[in-house]
Amino acid sequence: MMLGYLLARRGVAVTVLEKHADFFRDFRGDTVHPSTLEVMYELGLLEDFLKLPHQELTSAGARIGGYYFEAANFQHLPTHCKFIALMPQWDFLNFLSERARRFPGFDLRMHYEAVGLIHEAGRIAGVEARTPDGVVEIRADLVVGCDGRHAMTRAAAGLEVQEFGVPIDVLWFRISRTSGDPEQVIGNVNYGKALILINRGDYFQAGLIIRKGSFESIKQDGLDALRESVRRIAPYLGDRVKELQDWDQIKLLTVQINRLRKWHRPGLLSIGDAAHAMSPAGGVGINLAIQDAVAAANLLAGPLREGRVTDALLGRVQERREFPTRVTQQIQVMTHRGFDRVFQTSGPFEVPWQVKVLSHVPGVQRLMGHVVGVGVRPEHVARPERHARRQSWSLKNAAVSAGALLGAVVTTGRALLSRG
Repeated sequence: MMLGYLLARRGVAVTVLEKHADFFRDFRGDTVHPSTLEVMYELGLLEDFLKLPHQELTSAGARIGGYYFEAANFQHLPTHCKFIALMPQWDFLNFLSERARRFPGFDLRMHYEAVGLIHEAGRIAGVEARTPDGVVEIRADLVVGCDGRHAMTRAAAGLEVQEFGVPIDVLWFRISRTSGDPEQVIGNVNYGKALILINRGDYFQAGLIIRKGSFESIKQDGLDALRESVRRIAPYLGDRVKELQDWDQIKLLTVQINRLRKWHRPGLLSIGDAAHAMSPAGGVGINLAIQDAVAAANLLAGPLREGRVTDALLGRVQERREFPTRVTQQIQVMTHRGFDRVFQTSGPFEVPWQVKVLSHVPGVQRLMGHVVGVGVRPEHVARPERHARRQSWSLKNAAVSAGALLGAVVTTGRALLSRG
């Protein structure tokens, strides 16, 4: 969605495909980091964006055993917003799509699921999309796959995926929140488990970190055992754990860390989770995807308008974004290794002495705030060329997908859409 907005803003005709009828999905990436808020500022959208209901996190802390410490502080970042905004992703997508529709070249098609690629003369020339009226073909000068970690686009193009082992999965659920509960995002580690509680106003978005592949055995132990585990880790939740009455309230996130060896083929580019699936550690996945979109728009908008996008140019997008992806994924892999020690402890957890020492080292919280809130090599929005407004809106299109759960997205080819 962000890439579609950025390209349409610069005179490129864009078709965005969303496989669902709306954006209402729960338990998606709902953390809007300072780097993304800075992009919104550069686009002149920040003031209106922050009028949407949200919570603001100026720091993030954790309680390990009985020891609490501040892990990251965002109040000293070199950004306009020195906080993480917690906002349902459907609000973000609705806001951005409404603004994007103001550009004549932006076309959002709901209930369009990309199910196959069109191969023609050694390149990707568009997609086949399943719609309520049947399968249609949409031709494009460029197809951008933003269809998530199980991307059809990368599988159909034969792009090689490199997998990096992850020892955890996450169970997501809701628990109501009271005024006396922690305000900031807090991790709770104890009794062989870890619980993340994200303040969403009147409820917590809770994530119970479990050993990979253990969900079925947890279900066999029953809901009573799960509720008691949650209450032991975070005693202040008390009887609110009884709100978990059915397994349907609990969503399993199978955690993956992977990335494509090559993010592109002639006529096709992968970005976001389709190019590099991230762990939920740090909540940075959606923000890295947006950084990919900004970099892609900066590099491709002009060439798309002029019909000169080459495979080498698509490779420059990967070159720009692969380094921050590798660094972030390596940090996540190292973070996951700490869970092996957590899982091996069934009783009260003793905080490692290294954590206590680091929590008192000046500047550590600011450094972690920068790593989480801004990341490696943040992107900035390029200013549109002066002549862009004079461009005909019938110029070449670019195909884009609208997010990790949106069904791959396509773009354009000379403003011609061929229905199959």
